[in-house]
Amino acid sequence: MREYNINVGNAKKDIYPSLPNLKGKNKRGNEISFTNYYMEVDKKPFFAISGEFHFSRYNHELWEDELIKMKMGGINVVPTYIFWHHHEEIEGTFEWEGDKDLRKFIELCGKHKLYVIIRIGPFDHGEARNGGIPDWMFGRPFEIRSNDEGYLYYVRRLYKEIGKQVKGLLYKDDGPIIGTQLENEFQHAGAPWEITTGTSNEWLPGGRDGAEHMMKLKEIALDSGIDTPIYTGTGWGGAIAPTDEVLPLWGGYAYWPWIFYGDVEEHPATPNYIFRDYHNNEVPKTFDFKPEYKPENFPFACAEMMGGMTPFYNYRFKLPYESVDALSSIKVAGGCNFIGYYVYHGGSNPQGKKTPFLNETVTPKISYDYQAPIGEYGQVRESYHRLKRQHLFYHQYGKGFSQTKTVLSQNPENMNPEDVETLRYAVRADGDSGFIYINNFQDHIETKDQNDFTISVQLENETIILPNLSLAKDQNCILPFNFNMEGVNLSYSTTQLITELNKDDEKYYFFFTPKGMKGEYVFDKKNVDEVQVSRGNVKRTGNKVIVQVEQDDMTKLVGKDGQKINICTLTDQQSLNFWKVSIKGKETIFITEANVLVDDDQLRLEVDGLDNVSLKAFPAFSNSIVVEGEEVTGEKQGIFTEYIIPINPKEIELEVKHINNSKATINVDPKEFKNVKELLLKINYIGDIGYAFIDGELINDNYSNYETWEIGLKRFEKDVVSKGMYIYVSPIKEGVSVKSDSPMAARTEITEKVIAEIKSIKATPVYEYNILY
Repeated sequence: MREYNINVGNAKKDIYPSLPNLKGKNKRGNEISFTNYYMEVDKKPFFAISGEFHFSRYNHELWEDELIKMKMGGINVVPTYIFWHHHEEIEGTFEWEGDKDLRKFIELCGKHKLYVIIRIGPFDHGEARNGGIPDWMFGRPFEIRSNDEGYLYYVRRLYKEIGKQVKGLLYKDDGPIIGTQLENEFQHAGAPWEITTGTSNEWLPGGRDGAEHMMKLKEIALDSGIDTPIYTGTGWGGAIAPTDEVLPLWGGYAYWPWIFYGDVEEHPATPNYIFRDYHNNEVPKTFDFKPEYKPENFPFACAEMMGGMTPFYNYRFKLPYESVDALSSIKVAGGCNFIGYYVYHGGSNPQGKKTPFLNETVTPKISYDYQAPIGEYGQVRESYHRLKRQHLFYHQYGKGFSQTKTVLSQNPENMNPEDVETLRYAVRADGDSGFIYINNFQDHIETKDQNDFTISVQLENETIILPNLSLAKDQNCILPFNFNMEGVNLSYSTTQLITELNKDDEKYYFFFTPKGMKGEYVFDKKNVDEVQVSRGNVKRTGNKVIVQVEQDDMTKLVGKDGQKINICTLTDQQSLNFWKVSIKGKETIFITEANVLVDDDQLRLEVDGLDNVSLKAFPAFSNSIVVEGEEVTGEKQGIFTEYIIPINPKEIELEVKHINNSKATINVDPKEFKNVKELLLKINYIGDIGYAFIDGELINDNYSNYETWEIGLKRFEKDVVSKGMYIYVSPIKEGVSVKSDSPMAARTEITEKVIAEIKSIKATPVYEYNILY
C-alpha cells in the first residue's frame, strides 16, 4: 500500500477587489466586476465556463440548436472570433449576412442566456488564412499589428463595422456581450502570409509597440461603440496584456502539431498534466505560465484550454477524449475559476470569393472539426460528456468553490511527465473542507492503473485518511472531504459529486464512482440518526458511519434534526449520460444516451445510431409521455422512471460506385433525407487526405488519422440529390523523387509505391424526437 500525504492546514484564500477598470452595469442594475480570484455578478462569485464557437464557420440555420447543446453541456460564456477576412475579403465590401451574421448569432446567445465575448482581432490566428488578416493588406506600405497610422486607419474601419453590428447587444444595453478580446497572441505569434506560401514563405509580424498598441486598440474599440465591462488579451508566450486595462487570459495544449514544422521528430510528453498553483506569488513560473505581474493580484482566467486540436499535415493524431477533462481539472485545481475551451464546437472554413480557401495551409482547407467536444456537424463526443459532469458540479457549487485555495502535494518542478508511477494529486480547500483532485492521465505516455494507495489530508485539527484507493488509467477524479450535506458532515467519499436537487422537502445528491474506484462514504456519526443502503454495507466504527456502496446504488440518511438525505451513486457510464435541466421552473435529472435539448420548456432528444432510447427521469413526468404521437409508458426503477423510446433506425441506402481504389461517386435518393435531422456520411479509408466534392467544388476534406471521416449531408441535401458527390483519397507516397533531366521545361514525379484505398462508405441517420409530458 502506497501512502501519500498533503498538508492543507486551515487553508484560506486572500480575496479582495481587483481590476477596477474592468466592470460594468446593465440597465437592470446587474453588475459585473472582479476580485483578484474570480469574476463576480452582482458581487457574488460567478464560475465562468466558456466554450469557443466560431459563427462564421457554421451554417447559420443550425446555430440555435448548437448553442442549446453547448448550454446543455454547461457552457455559460461563448467566445467567438470575428475573422476580418471572412467579412472584408474584398477591400471596402463588408459581408454580415448568412453564416457571417454576427448580430443574429449574438441575439441567439442572448435568447438562451449565454454571455458572449467577441474576439475582434484584427489579428486572430485560429488556423485561418493570414491569421484572419485579408490578403489585400499584404499590398499596403505599412507594418500591420503596430501603431502605424496607415494600419490604424483600417483597424478603425473594421472596428466601426463591428460596432454597428453589436449596437444594442452590449451588456450595458442589457445585451449578452460582456467582453471583448483585443488582438491575439500579440508580440508572441504571427502567421504565414499565404499569398507567399510555397515561394518566399513570408510571415506576418508578431507585432510591435507593446502595451501602447493594445491601449490604442482599446481606445479605437471604445470610439467604435464596443464598450464592454471586460477587455481581454492573450497572456501566454510573453504576449502583451496591460493588466490595468486588460484581463490576461491563459490556456494550455498537450498536442502540438506546430512543433513538427521545426526540427522535432517525436512529440514529447508535456508537463500539462502535472498539478501547479497558478495563483501564488511564490510558485516559480512554468513552461506555459510566465506572467509579468504578481499572479495573486489578478484572476487566473483561461480562454484556450484544449477543447480539442486540429491535425496539421505533418502531425496526424487521434485526440484522446480523456485528455480534455483531465486538463480542465488540472487548471481548476491550480486556481482557475474562469475556464475556457478552444474550441468547444468545431466548424468548417467558408470559401472565399477571390481566394477559394481561407485556411492556414498546414491545416485542412475546409474542415475545422478540431476533434472538439461538439464536432463539425454537431456530433457530440465523449469529451462533451466528460466535461459536462464537471461543469454541473461547478454550476451547483461554484459560489463556494470559487473561494477555495490551491494546495499542492509536491513541488511540480520536481515532477517528470514521464513518471506514471507517482500519484498526481492536489487539493482545493477552504478551511477544513474541500476537494481532492487526482489525475492519472498523461499525454504521449502509456499510463497504468493506480492501485492500492492512501491519501492523508492533514487539516488544522484532524487528519482525514482515504484508504484503499485506486484509479484506472487515463482517468481523473474529484473527491470531497468534510462536505456539509444538510447538517450531516461527509468526512470523505471515494465518489465524485455531480450535483443536487430538492424534491418533497428531501435533498438528493448525485455522485458517480470513478473507473477503478470502489464507492465509499464516511460520515460523522454525531449528526446521523439512521442510514439505509439499497445494495451496500453500513458499518459503525468509533465516531464514523461507513457506507460501502455498489455502483448504481441508493443511500438514505436521516439527520438528527429529521432532515432526509438521499445519495444516488451512479456508474461511470451513467455519469456520462447524466443531464440536469430546468423545465417549467422545475429541476429534472435525466439519464439517457440521447442528446438532450431544452428550449422554452420544450424537450427534444437527438438520437444517433441507437435501436431504442432509454430515458430515465427524476422526478418522473407522469405514468407516460408522448413521443411523436405515440404514448410511452414509464416503469419505476428506484428513484427514476424509465421510458423506452423505440427508434427503429432505417437503413440508409446509398448508390456508391467505386471508380478505382481511391475514387468513388455517391448518389443519394431524396427519400433518405425524409424525417431525419442529419445524415452522417461515414468513410473509412487508407491514404493521405480525403476530399469530398459536389460538382467539382470541394465541400470537405480530412487529414487521415485512421479514424472514420464524417460528413453531415443535410446542409448539402439539394446539391447531393441533384448532382451527387465525389470522394477522392490522395495517396501516401513512398520513394518519391522528381525526374528533372529533360532538355525541355518539364519535370515528372516518380513514386515507388502509392497507398490509397476507400474501405467503406455508409450513412447513419440522426433523428430528433419531441417529448410531450
